[in-house]
Amino acid sequence: MSISRNRGLICVVGFAALTLACHAAEPFAGRWEGVVHVPGNELNVVVDLAPDSNGAWAGSITIPGFSTKGMPLKDVVVNGSDASFAIKTSPARGLEATLKAHLEGNNSLTGQFTQGGNTAPFELKQVGPPQVELPPKSTALSKEIEGEWTGEFQLLGYPRKVTLKLSNNEHGGVAEFVVVGKRVNNLPVDLVRQENTMLDVHCSEMGILLEARFRKEKDELDGTFSQGPFDVPVVLKKAKAGGSREASSQ
Repeated sequence: MSISRNRGLICVVGFAALTLACHAAEPFAGRWEGVVHVPGNELNVVVDLAPDSNGAWAGSITIPGFSTKGMPLKDVVVNGSDASFAIKTSPARGLEATLKAHLEGNNSLTGQFTQGGNTAPFELKQVGPPQVELPPKSTALSKEIEGEWTGEFQLLGYPRKVTLKLSNNEHGGVAEFVVVGKRVNNLPVDLVRQENTMLDVHCSEMGILLEARFRKEKDELDGTFSQGPFDVPVVLKKAKAGGSREASSQ
């Protein structure tokens, strides 16, 4: 049902390869493979680093043991023979991890992996050119899906009312996503994608995903609200002209 679904550390399909024009002049630019020596659980990792056409650094990481492929890095900083970057995770998925690396003369990186106050050493070897994967972009939304949708669902024994406002701008689809339970939650949506009748609305910061199918005959979005280990069905009805709304729940 999902266009793109993440069930661990955030991984979204449909990425594009980063332009590698500066690779030859930048010793940190490349694909690096090696091991993080976490006590009792060594992690094999693949890190890709590259500057873009403006000189800003980007990166992605693959951790086979966690079924994580091409997850974007954040806060990539390169300064001389040192570099640092962090793994993007959501609060629902656990503590953010950071890596600080030093470039050695034998095309290797050594450094410290830190998460939740715990540290572990790592060594990475350069094995080829970078293959940085970029996050997907929002897609344009059809006129039928644009507009305001409302509904409700039950989570942990409490009712939640949902308002979803969908529209387009010059970059594609955008959404205002509000969930009201014990308090009002204005969710920071970072990705909206439509493929035929399927719609995905992502709030990576909160680990939330709304997946829904547009059912034209009922003028509704029929789908699932997911956060962490919880999946609950939800049906959103389109607001009627003049401000009246219909809502449905399962």
